[in-house]
Amino acid sequence: MQNQIEIILNDMSDYLNINQMKVLQETLVKRLEFEKNDHEKIGNNEYLSMFLSAKEIEGCSERTLSYYETTIEKLLNIIDIPVRKITTEIIREYLKEYQKINICGKTTIDNVRRNLSSFFSWLEEENHILKNPIRRIKKVKVGTTVKETITDEKIELIREACDNSRDLAIIDMLYSTGIRVGELVKLDIEDINFHERECIVYGKGDKERKVYFDARTKLHLEKYISERKDNSKALFVSLNRPYNRLQISGVEIRVRNLGKKIGLEKIHPHKFRRTMATRAIDKGMPIEQVQQLLGHQQIDTTMKYAMVNQSNVKNSHKKFIS
Repeated sequence: MQNQIEIILNDMSDYLNINQMKVLQETLVKRLEFEKNDHEKIGNNEYLSMFLSAKEIEGCSERTLSYYETTIEKLLNIIDIPVRKITTEIIREYLKEYQKINICGKTTIDNVRRNLSSFFSWLEEENHILKNPIRRIKKVKVGTTVKETITDEKIELIREACDNSRDLAIIDMLYSTGIRVGELVKLDIEDINFHERECIVYGKGDKERKVYFDARTKLHLEKYISERKDNSKALFVSLNRPYNRLQISGVEIRVRNLGKKIGLEKIHPHKFRRTMATRAIDKGMPIEQVQQLLGHQQIDTTMKYAMVNQSNVKNSHKKFIS
C-alpha cells in the first residue's frame, strides 16, 4: 500500500504544491487503510443482508425484498468478485448476457437494472464503495403498450362464475376500490365502515389512506360476513378450517381460476386496479383524485395505470375535430 501511495505522490508532484501534496497523502492513507481494514472483512453476502435490512426498515414489502434478494444474489454469484471491484463495464456485460440467456424483454432487463442500481446506490451512500457503477448505465427505453382492462361484460361473467359469497365479495372489492391485492389481504373486518361505504387500507411503506366501495360491494360484503362461522378478525379467510387469513397467492390463484372458468386468460388482481383507474378517468374524475385513491406518490405512475379508452378518443375526435 505504501508503494502505491509513493507512486501516486510522485506522479502528482509536478502539479501540486506542498500543502496540496500533504492533503493528498493524508487522504490516500486514510482511504486505502479504510478499504484494507474494513471492506475486506465484509463479504458480498453480508452487504446484501445489510441492504435488505435497510430496505425492510424503509417499509418495503416482503415481495419487493424477495425480488431484490433474487436479482442481486444472482449477480453476485455469477460475477463472484468483491462489490467494490465491480465496474460499469462488468455490469453492462452482465445485463447483456442476462437478456440473452433468459430471453427477456426490455421491461424485465430494466427492472433488473433498477434493482441493482438501488443496491449499488445504497453501497455508495453508506461509503462501502467509492462510486455506483450503474450510474452511467441509462434507463432501458421501453415502448409504451396499451394494457387491456376488464370490460363490463367480463366483470359480470366473473361474478356469475363465483360459487361462494367470499369470492364475489373479493371481486367486487377489487373492482370497486382499485386496491392492491397486498392491501386487500391485510384488511380486517373492523377496517370496514359500512355506513360510509369506505375502509382504511395500509399501502406501500404502511401509508394509510381511505378508499371507497359501491352499494353492490357493501351488500356482498355484509352477506359474506354474516355467513362466516369463524372468529377471525381478518376480512377474507380460507373457506375451510382453520379459517386462516387469505394470502396474496390465494387471491391470485382464485382470480385466475375464475378467469379460466369463463375462458379469460391472463387475469390477475392487478388488472382490476388498472380497470378501476381507467373507468374513473373516462368518467371525468380528476387525475389527482385517482392518484389519491390508488395511493400513488407520483402522478406519472397513475397515468401509466390509467389507459384512456380508445372509443372515447374516437368520439372526442368526431366531436372536436371531424
